[in-house]
Amino acid sequence: MKENLNDLQVFLIVAQERSFTRAAAKLGTSQSAISQTMRNLEERIGIKLLSRTTRSVSPTEAGEYLLNLVQPAIEDIEHGLHQISALRENPAGTLRINADEYAIQSVLWAAVEKIIKKYPDIAVEITSDYGLTDIVDGRFDAGIRRGGLVSKDMIAVKISHGIAMLAVATPDYLNQKGRPTHPKDLIEHDCINLRLPTHGAMFRWQFTQGNKTQSVKVESKIIFTTITPMLQAVKSGVGISYLPIDMVQPYIESGELEEVLKDWRHTYEPFYLYYPHRREQAPLLNILITALKENFDHLSAPE
Repeated sequence: MKENLNDLQVFLIVAQERSFTRAAAKLGTSQSAISQTMRNLEERIGIKLLSRTTRSVSPTEAGEYLLNLVQPAIEDIEHGLHQISALRENPAGTLRINADEYAIQSVLWAAVEKIIKKYPDIAVEITSDYGLTDIVDGRFDAGIRRGGLVSKDMIAVKISHGIAMLAVATPDYLNQKGRPTHPKDLIEHDCINLRLPTHGAMFRWQFTQGNKTQSVKVESKIIFTTITPMLQAVKSGVGISYLPIDMVQPYIESGELEEVLKDWRHTYEPFYLYYPHRREQAPLLNILITALKENFDHLSAPE
């Protein structure tokens, strides 16, 4: 059994990497040792698992079947060993989190900073991503998204208030181009927008007045795939941008930026930390949840 488990781990890496060379580098051994291990495994079970050419390695039909069978089990074992270290007096291990750029800035970083100061043996790997990444397939411990974007089969924990969005521009730009009084007026303006990676479309700006919400497809003069450069661009005076309130409020207060369409301000759903049901009791994840909840509890009530 021990020999089979060791060899299956090697097979899993080879199948994932599609290369003996890359698998050897990942496992810290030689290519010949990897090749011999795979030959031994195939001889022992009596079936060919890998199709080899001079340029590539790929699983056979039987190999694909075995891969789909053992990969989840081995990953669960690895995850369990990874998390059990957090039960020590000094928790250790790596937390892998997937979140969009604004969630990292606005809610995640404060919690991570608290964790790494309190637990020096915990490492944190954060992937900034506006796409709807499958956190199970990507082997993340958790993700952070707005409530409406979280899959129903996940456990979700509220970690922020609603996210107010503001349309802003410099006073100079508005003095030259005019101030919109209705969301549809934005069509006549130069706008700075975000392209969404999930389907490549532009982010549609939402505006709400009373019970009425309008979605506007603005004319985008400048397009980014993250929001931090959008702030830099709008401050330079080249157009109107649509950004979270806490990113632009200091510049509004200083007079560098001006909010337009104040009567149409829209608020998106709060951020949620989400994770698979099977990881509910993971110790490292519980440490993250506690830090996020503590920070949320100390936030002032929304305006």
